[in-house]
Amino acid sequence: MHFLLTSEQREFGRTLDGMLGACGTPSAVRAWASGDPKPGREVWARLAAAGVFGLAVPQEHDGTGLLPVELTVAFGELGCHAVPGPLAETVAAAAFLGRLDDCPAAAAWLPKIASGEAVVSLCMDGPYALDADAADAVLTVRDDTVHRTAHHGPVQPCLDPARRLARPLDGALLARGPAVTAAAAHALDVARLVTAAQCLGLGRALLDGTVSYVGQRTQFGVPIGSFQAVKHRLADILIALEFAEPLVHAAALALAADAPSAARESAAAKAAAGEAAYAAARTALQLHGALGYTDELDLSLWIRKARALRDAWGTPAECRARVLVDPPGGTGPAYALGERG
Repeated sequence: MHFLLTSEQREFGRTLDGMLGACGTPSAVRAWASGDPKPGREVWARLAAAGVFGLAVPQEHDGTGLLPVELTVAFGELGCHAVPGPLAETVAAAAFLGRLDDCPAAAAWLPKIASGEAVVSLCMDGPYALDADAADAVLTVRDDTVHRTAHHGPVQPCLDPARRLARPLDGALLARGPAVTAAAAHALDVARLVTAAQCLGLGRALLDGTVSYVGQRTQFGVPIGSFQAVKHRLADILIALEFAEPLVHAAALALAADAPSAARESAAAKAAAGEAAYAAARTALQLHGALGYTDELDLSLWIRKARALRDAWGTPAECRARVLVDPPGGTGPAYALGERG
């Protein structure tokens, strides 16, 4: 089976690409890194108006219901433009709350997430919450409990300055029990899927920028892009990204069908896309030479983000371990949600 996006899904991606291209995201990224979230929140509001966050919110809470394929389209563009903020964390929080129908927090926060009024960071894969200082709420999942955290510790340095990490300190209990555990597992799958899509977009942006640069930079009187060694490096990145893309599509389809293979598919997609984006960042850094190390170069914003996204919501080793725990058994989705050819 060959999966293709529908014409509506492709147009959705082009619309987001055009909108984000006009937003000047590099300046928003730098402002976010300095502790000023206002430009980033303006971009966030425009994304919400385009319906991005509603793609993870149930219809009864002003969303469209979970649409994983459309989410991957959107997050591919978010990665391509290096949009700052707890994007995957907010979508994961929406997926988490959407599975807790009897929790008052779901009715309180899901409509706000869909409208872009609320930035919500979900913390469940480590001691630190992403962008707790800029979020309107931080949900912390530990075992079978979830708390809304009211306070956080000091912001910690990160490989990507625009990813501001802080330790949640205390909070009010929102829910407890097996439903929380099940909702957290679902949210993890969603977070890995959209982070994988971000990595794909990020990797493609790095590859495009590097291809353009090596076509302009000359050595011995010819563009360095004409050197066989450079061509091979760039071809390896393209192959890695092309290999990861169908895994992302497969994971989206598995989640859309609520298939038993969703966890395995999401982990496989995250591992492949994360490694591909990181390889793209390393190649971009090396082929740009000393210029690649400068903060003034906008490409540095993408380069720094690649390593952080590679390890977010599960390192490649953790994701591969998840795949090995749940080997393929023919339970994946049988049909695509888009066009087939």
